Amino acid sequence: MLQQIYPSVSHPYQFELNKDFNFSAAHYIPSEDAGKCMRTHGHTYFVNITIVGDELDHNGFLVNFSDLKQLIHGQFDHYLLNDLVEFKGKSPSTEIVAQTIYQMVQSYLNEQDNNPKCVQVYLRETPTSYVVFRPKDEQ
Repeated sequence: MLQQIYPSVSHPYQFELNKDFNFSAAHYIPSEDAGKCMRTHGHTYFVNITIVGDELDHNGFLVNFSDLKQLIHGQFDHYLLNDLVEFKGKSPSTEIVAQTIYQMVQSYLNEQDNNPKCVQVYLRETPTSYVVFRPKDEQ
């Protein structure tokens, strides 16, 4: 993956971890005014997750990089997003996918003893379109 510059998040924590990865998935937006996006189509999504915290775990990690990738890649790669339980009753737009990734990551982080926090999910859908999701008042 190419090195990229992502929007930065101001935070008071000592450590900031960023993890890049990608997954391939299809989706459609079930709405007449979605234009061509109403038809099933696929993307190679590029994700950057920003995790922050002050304490490291017993390995000296804020969080294990491979755990983050498996959490999302294993769940979404090569699926039709509309069929997944995470998107039941929701339109899997890039915004909703980014928010869902945040929720999954933060839920995992809540189980960690060192209390890391996810402060940003950057999700690129195409070479020219991306979404940044940042939780409100969760730091």
